[in-house]
Amino acid sequence: MKRRILAIITGVLTLCMTGSVFAQAAEEEPVSMVANTEEDANRQTMVKSYLTGESVPEAVGRRRPVAVMLGNNREGAPQSGISKAGVIYEAPVEGDMTRLMGIFEDYNSLERIGSVRSCRDYYLFYASEFNAIYAHFGQAVYALQYLDQHVIDNLNGLSMEGTAYFRTSYRKPPHNAYTSFEYLQRGIESMGYSQQYKEDYQGHYLFADEGTQTTLDNGSAASVVRLDNFGDNHPWFEYDEASGKYKRFQYGEAQIDETTQEQLTCDNIILQYSSYQPYDANGYLNIDTNSGGQGKFITRGKAVDIRWEKDSPWGVTHYYDANEQEIKLNPGKTWVEIIQNDRIDAVTYQ
Repeated sequence: MKRRILAIITGVLTLCMTGSVFAQAAEEEPVSMVANTEEDANRQTMVKSYLTGESVPEAVGRRRPVAVMLGNNREGAPQSGISKAGVIYEAPVEGDMTRLMGIFEDYNSLERIGSVRSCRDYYLFYASEFNAIYAHFGQAVYALQYLDQHVIDNLNGLSMEGTAYFRTSYRKPPHNAYTSFEYLQRGIESMGYSQQYKEDYQGHYLFADEGTQTTLDNGSAASVVRLDNFGDNHPWFEYDEASGKYKRFQYGEAQIDETTQEQLTCDNIILQYSSYQPYDANGYLNIDTNSGGQGKFITRGKAVDIRWEKDSPWGVTHYYDANEQEIKLNPGKTWVEIIQNDRIDAVTYQ
């Protein structure tokens, strides 16, 4: 009898131990499988950004960017959300002022982008190079021929205030029009625009290979780049060797993002010398975006001469060095400065 009881107890203990092992295995194996699945998924959804050359989630890097017109006079600065732009264009407008265009792919977190200002026709061609959806609040008359024909997908605040744009109370019109991720998405959806890149879009810039960087060893010194060709804001960049980035200044002080209060920086600067002529006596400019020309490529404290040419009027601009090799940018943010041909000498380097 005792032996039978002992056998039963032994059997029960064995079953308990076996069940414990099975339970432990059942608990451990799915955790391991889930971890591997998540790791694989993360690897599969990271892509190289067309704007910055950095590794970004596919949902960000393969969504069409938005190109937002930003005011840059004293009443329009500092701008909100601008630090999230992957590429920023600065070009002259009437009154010796400049206007900025920030090209955004990573803007989901932004609750305020602006102030948003009106279109100039040459900015349409720059935005098209990135297959971007163009966001603006009004336009000069010379842009109407393109906007009316819907040559480029655009969100116009004159007809979309309340849908794609909102007004703030702490600035006076016309410097108080803003947008955000939510408003941009609402505007894009209301217009029925695709947020997928065109099937034949191959990107814009070339970037340094992974594990390398572009240093321009034979270039000239460019630790400080002053753009006194722009008579209103007199912007300049200063190279910070510790970070490898350029810090941006204008109006005699650091240029900041109003939302974060942090100074704007970039990894690359492209000066694109461009011919132009006045449209009229009001100072509106007809800047040549198509014929090609000369310029400078600036990164890591050095500058080299380049030339630029376009695939087509609405196509991509390519930049070539003295050896006729297309330049490779360092991954990160890029500022493109449109310099009028007769003001090149006003740009200085230290």
